[in-house]
Amino acid sequence: MRPTPCVRRLASVASAAVLGLGLLVSPVLADAGFERWVASFRQTAAQNGVSRATYDRAFRGVDSIDPEVLEKARFQPEFTAPVWDYFDNRVHDQSVETGRAMAKKYKSTLDRIEKRFGVDRYILLAIWSMESNYGEILKNDKVMRNVVRSLATLAYADKRRAKFARTQLIAALKILQSGDIDESHLTGSWAGAMGHTQFIPTSYQAYAVDFDGNGKRDIWNSVPDALATAANLLRKNGWQTGKTWGYEVSLPAGRKFPAGSLTLSKWQSIGVTRANGKSFRNGSDKAELKVMDGRSGPAFLMTRNFFVLKAYNNADKYALAVGLLADEIAGYGGLVQDWNRPFTKLSFAEKMELQERLSMLGYYDGNFDGKIGEGSKTAIRAFQAQAGLTQDGHPSMEVLSRLRRK
Repeated sequence: MRPTPCVRRLASVASAAVLGLGLLVSPVLADAGFERWVASFRQTAAQNGVSRATYDRAFRGVDSIDPEVLEKARFQPEFTAPVWDYFDNRVHDQSVETGRAMAKKYKSTLDRIEKRFGVDRYILLAIWSMESNYGEILKNDKVMRNVVRSLATLAYADKRRAKFARTQLIAALKILQSGDIDESHLTGSWAGAMGHTQFIPTSYQAYAVDFDGNGKRDIWNSVPDALATAANLLRKNGWQTGKTWGYEVSLPAGRKFPAGSLTLSKWQSIGVTRANGKSFRNGSDKAELKVMDGRSGPAFLMTRNFFVLKAYNNADKYALAVGLLADEIAGYGGLVQDWNRPFTKLSFAEKMELQERLSMLGYYDGNFDGKIGEGSKTAIRAFQAQAGLTQDGHPSMEVLSRLRRK
């Protein structure tokens, strides 16, 4: 799976209409239209068991849409980012190191979660990293938003997500009504994903667990509740205890492979072997071949648990990133065959150095966080243009080496 009203006022709402999201052109009319929508949605909420008092409490101060929510709704990196870019920003030395530290810190909690739900602790740690950077994102007021405002914005102004948002908004109001969290802490992402492990409201209702025993299912402030809730989701969607998510494999040259699932033993009989040279466990388990970066990139046999991970986020890149990060946190090692990255990869610390050096030269004004988003790429391209380099925006050793000479 973040509060506070948007810093920008509705002066920018008119521009959002150009995106085809169904907004009125006039900011004043947009505010009035949104207020009418909030008033009319009260009846829908009441029909779904939300009290008038809860509704009024939830919408107190929510008098305008959040235009940044509409901007963020247009981009989903799981489906648009290049393979290497997606994984480099999520599976790296810092996320592994922090995951190992969290494994020690929460060992007793993870012991109990594994015993109760049967879900591997390293998978849960990887999900925690992917969803909120081990809770660090929850401290960022620029990212966290009022869930009610975010979902009301989507329900009112985004035709593609309106039905989804209305359903999630009703669920969020019921969470507030239950007393598990108060309105000032009902925070989440632009799409309403909440807490350490980023659950949308309906998933929270289905899977939330009070694991610390304080009477509240608090995935915002209780790490035990959040990790147990993630484990409960995976278990109820068919997680197979004691089994892996899949294997990196080597493919024999010059042959095609069948679509669909075969047993691991069958895959081995046609020449597919583990990339690290070890044997497959549980040869009768079925697996599906996935190659995300061409035949020269890494290849994988995905078992049942990989597809269970997609119940969390229905994207192959996401599920694979969780699996790869979990393996590295557990000490199993990284990829044997790396991605077809068109440059020399930097470490996490080197990427932070890259950002700092770009900032010192006036190209970059963002955080030195080692994550290469559009701000970092724009800065890299600007420096590359000045330095006479190809303007590809890649966070490469070639660019860092040139920066070090400045």
